[in-house]
Amino acid sequence: MDVDAVVGERGWATRAELLGRISARTLSTWVTGGRLVRVQPGVFATPAAARRWRVRVAAALAGRDAVASHGTALALWELVPPPAGPVHLTVEDGRSARGSAGVVVHRNSRACTDRRRVTGLPVTSVERAVVDAWGSPAPPSRAEVRAAAITAVARRLCRPADLARELAVSIRVPQRAQLATLVGLLADGCRSELEIWGCTHVLRAPGMPAFVQQRRVTVGGRTFVLDAAYEEAMLAVEMDGAAWHGSSRQRESDIRRDSLLATVGWQTLRFSYRRLTGDPQACRRDVLAVYETRRRVLRGDGVR
Repeated sequence: MDVDAVVGERGWATRAELLGRISARTLSTWVTGGRLVRVQPGVFATPAAARRWRVRVAAALAGRDAVASHGTALALWELVPPPAGPVHLTVEDGRSARGSAGVVVHRNSRACTDRRRVTGLPVTSVERAVVDAWGSPAPPSRAEVRAAAITAVARRLCRPADLARELAVSIRVPQRAQLATLVGLLADGCRSELEIWGCTHVLRAPGMPAFVQQRRVTVGGRTFVLDAAYEEAMLAVEMDGAAWHGSSRQRESDIRRDSLLATVGWQTLRFSYRRLTGDPQACRRDVLAVYETRRRVLRGDGVR
């Protein structure tokens, strides 16, 4: 008999499913001979499938009223690579939290209230996964969870308000204040680590003027989103990532964009990753100088 055909295209099956197709003796022979691998109690997979991370997650969930959570959920949402170590699941309070080899089970009264599905697997919401993983000592690291939160908001998988609401009801999260600060910056409009750095070390430094983030400007039917905008000076500040804005194609796109914005009165200041992080004080001086000059010009005071 063909093992792959019996197991099915997903690569794994429960013992009950297999015994509906083959005898218990055949199942035992296949396991003994290495043609099937027991990946969880009562769950078997082909050797090739057993090496796949998603199969391990699916096998861990089989037969449980649970959701993938913590770093496992973030990986299913494709916000972090599949983390090393066990699969993490969460069940409702009152249910058994007994795990098994390679599976850690958490209990929470809100485990399934925000159940989602990713590639057919039950999983917690993105915001819940971020908060759970932030407070967990298991992989992914806190830096990876931070990056996942920023990416999730940028991809619109969740909103900063969703993260804030989840954090508000999770009162025992280690280093909660750090996560709250990050959520606040995301709520203000930061969409990358560079924007967070620029806001905290340059644009929000003492003596700097107020600005708005993610300001939309429409020119000739095209809408652009400004990293930071000083409305009264019609000054835009753009923070250019080292990789993306370093390409010749992107530089040409930036020039066209800045030229179009100039036709409706906006001047753009661009700071590279190296300059922004290497000399924030000089960046602050440049912003202030152009800001004050622009304000005088727009007021009609002239420039001396």
